[in-house]
Amino acid sequence: MSDDTAILAANARFYDAFARRDADAMDALWARTHPVACIHPGWSALRGRARVLASFRGILGNPNAPTIRSSEPSVHQLGEVAFVVCYEHVERARLLATNIFAREDGEWRMVHHQAGPASGNVAANDEEPDPSALN
Repeated sequence: MSDDTAILAANARFYDAFARRDADAMDALWARTHPVACIHPGWSALRGRARVLASFRGILGNPNAPTIRSSEPSVHQLGEVAFVVCYEHVERARLLATNIFAREDGEWRMVHHQAGPASGNVAANDEEPDPSALN
């Protein structure tokens, strides 16, 4: 399996754990020896495995938590670290997420997740938007 395929599989396991509300699967995905952090939309930064996983246990254990699915993942590998940029679809909202993975004991493990609001417009074919349109 290529690194890109393995990284995308790890990213898919992250969203699968959300869909199944599986806290144990979420736990298995996160790094054990590398430092980890997470920034949920509207939250302060969480640092450390215990705090990050406690947040996911709370979210996944909440019967009113929204369903989350991802789309359009793209992998960017930098040696033993990689990040995936993708969209998250949460009810009627679309978020933009960055999931960072590091190789740990031969496996790609999550070390950081951050998601926040995405603009309503998606650039076609990965073209950069016109910078003047941002001001």
